[in-house]
Amino acid sequence: MAKIGVFFGTDTGNTRKIAKQIKKKFDDELMAKPLNVNRTEVEDFMSYDFLILGTPTLGDGLLPGLSADAENESWEEFLPKLEDQSFEGKTIALYGLGDQITYPMEFINAVFFLHEFFEDRGATLVGYWPTEGYGFDESLAVVDDQFMGLALDLDNESNLTEERLNGWLAVIAEDFGLPAEALAA
Repeated sequence: MAKIGVFFGTDTGNTRKIAKQIKKKFDDELMAKPLNVNRTEVEDFMSYDFLILGTPTLGDGLLPGLSADAENESWEEFLPKLEDQSFEGKTIALYGLGDQITYPMEFINAVFFLHEFFEDRGATLVGYWPTEGYGFDESLAVVDDQFMGLALDLDNESNLTEERLNGWLAVIAEDFGLPAEALAA
C-alpha cells in the first residue's frame, strides 16, 4: 500500500487539479491516487499515516460543502464522520486555494478549519508556508507570519503555482521522512 494518502474537497475542480499535480511528483509506491472526500470511506482515509489534504475556501471563508453552496458534498459533510477518530501518530500537510483579490479578508480560511479539526484529534501538522509575497488582508490560516499550509491563488497568481508547489513538496517530503530523491523532477 502507498505511504501517503491525498484527499481533497472541491467545487470547481481546481483543488482536484492541484491534487493530481502533487501525485505526478511521487511514484505509486509512495503516494496513492488522489480521492475526493465525497467519495471516500473513513476506513480508507484512516489507513494512511501521512496525509496531504486540500481544500478551497468558499463564500465568506467557509469549508466547501452544501451550506456553502457547493454543488456536491465535501469537507463539511465528511469531517463529522471523522469526529470520533484519533489522529495521533498521523502527519498531515494542508494546501488551500483562495482568491486574495476578491476575498482578501478570508484568504484560504478553510485551511484553518481543517488544521483545527485534525490538530484537536492529535495529528501532527506540517507544511507551514511563508506569507511573504502574497497580497491578502486577513486569513484565519496564518500563525506567526506563516500559513498553516500551502496557499495557492489560481485566479490571480497561477504563474507562481508550480514554483510554490515544488517548494512546499520539498518541505513536506522532509517532514514525512522521505529521502530527497522521493520527489520526481
